[in-house]
Amino acid sequence: MTKLANLLLVLSLLFRFSATTAEFIPKKSWAVRGYEAFNSDRSKEVSQTKKAPPPSPPNKALSKKPRPSSDPPSGVTKAIWGVGIAAVVAAVGGKALNGDIKPERALVEALSKPIVTVYTQRKASPKILNPDGATIPNEIFNLVKAIVGVGVLSLPAGVAAFGSAPGAFIPAGILIALIGVLSGYGFQLIGKVCAYTGAKSYREAWSKTVGEGSSWIPAVSTTCKTFLACLAFSMVLADTFSSLLETPRNETLVGVTLLILLPLCLMKNLKSLAPFSLMGVMGMAYTAVAMTVRWIDGSYAMVGETHQGQFISQLPGYLRPKFGNLGMKSVFSPNALILVCMLSTAYMAHFNAPKFYLELRNNTLPRFNAVVGWSFGISIFLMGFITMVGFLTFGKACDGLVLNNYAGTDVWMGLSRIAVAVSLVFSYPLAFTGCRDGFLDLAKVSMEKRSSGLLNMVTIAILGVLTYLACSLTDVSFVLAFGGATLGNLLTYVYPALMYRAVVAQQNRKGEQLGVSVAMVSAVLGLGMGIIGAGMALRSLD
Repeated sequence: MTKLANLLLVLSLLFRFSATTAEFIPKKSWAVRGYEAFNSDRSKEVSQTKKAPPPSPPNKALSKKPRPSSDPPSGVTKAIWGVGIAAVVAAVGGKALNGDIKPERALVEALSKPIVTVYTQRKASPKILNPDGATIPNEIFNLVKAIVGVGVLSLPAGVAAFGSAPGAFIPAGILIALIGVLSGYGFQLIGKVCAYTGAKSYREAWSKTVGEGSSWIPAVSTTCKTFLACLAFSMVLADTFSSLLETPRNETLVGVTLLILLPLCLMKNLKSLAPFSLMGVMGMAYTAVAMTVRWIDGSYAMVGETHQGQFISQLPGYLRPKFGNLGMKSVFSPNALILVCMLSTAYMAHFNAPKFYLELRNNTLPRFNAVVGWSFGISIFLMGFITMVGFLTFGKACDGLVLNNYAGTDVWMGLSRIAVAVSLVFSYPLAFTGCRDGFLDLAKVSMEKRSSGLLNMVTIAILGVLTYLACSLTDVSFVLAFGGATLGNLLTYVYPALMYRAVVAQQNRKGEQLGVSVAMVSAVLGLGMGIIGAGMALRSLD
């Protein structure tokens, strides 16, 4: 009797539910109606429903004539619909209990999605960008490796351009630190612009801030700067291999280009060369140690005419150590700007700033600033130390590549030449590919049109021009000084300041006006130093 009473109770409830409903197969599910009830005026919906109730579906089995929509359904119809609904509910419920389907889970997910999304945006911690990116130590190592290259071996000649006494290094060291800080600030500004705009490259950062129409300006500057870097590499390879092989400089460079550089630059996949980039760091570390050993043991010291180092007699007169009385005050000479422009090139890694920001794990601005601070701090120390050792060893006689000052029979420095040469050989194709792709981008040659034949022709043409210029020019310090004065200062100081000022104005960032002022002062100083430094570099050729 109890079961029968329960069954009758359920049927009566179903009948009551069907009696209050005018539409038995609704066009909208009850979940959708419930969602609309929370997001619209429910009373308006109810009133509209009362005014225009939808017609009941015809039931041909019960009557041949359609029943008017205003008449309520008969008891038989109610019973049939009630039994049908009960059967469907029983069937679905049985499958759900058996584990075949989970309608309650789908319902919970459907209703919770919009609520969870809004809650996450308001309450959750900041979203971690690039969670699988590089760690801060990895970024620091890679950035130091990108900054401290063979260009540091030309900095002693920059000090010798205005000073001859050992005291000249004191203001030179201050300049090395000051230019390093300003360069790091420009690097940091580029990362900040990328964070504010979502840009993924130097050119895109310019397009989103200054304007798309002038985006060719940083593109041309970056391509030309890479071209000058490859030219400096060729000149260093010419001096290094000719010293190792004791052969004429130009003939040696042509042979190295045809037999080594050309096959490497014609490679279409350079991933196999990536591990050799570590040799650059190891080579520079060994070179610093070797230079320090020769400075301490006095192998190149000159005291009068009788007390000389063991390798002095093997050097030509213009490469022997020479010191004078131009000390600290000589920094006020216009020639000091040659060192300033060389430092703009020495710290140059700014066109890769967007890459370092995007590849950093959890790339927030504080973490990126930590990478920049440590990287440029380490680079300042290494550049200052190598410059000090080279200048205090040879003084005014420092060559454009300080390795040329050391004797060919010096085993320590011979190993250093080999390390630098191997490092340059395997890093040359990486820089050359960027240069070649830059020229193709400026020529608006799409990736689909860059066939193997076209790439080979462009490679041979650019490499031929680089080799010709490297044979004609012998002073690598001039290339670094002129490139730093013209392009280095623009990419390091001017362009980042313009982009930063533009994005602050676009996004109306009130609290960053001081940073904009500092950036613009840096840009003006860089532009002025660049103009004067370029003139001094050209004058040094006379």
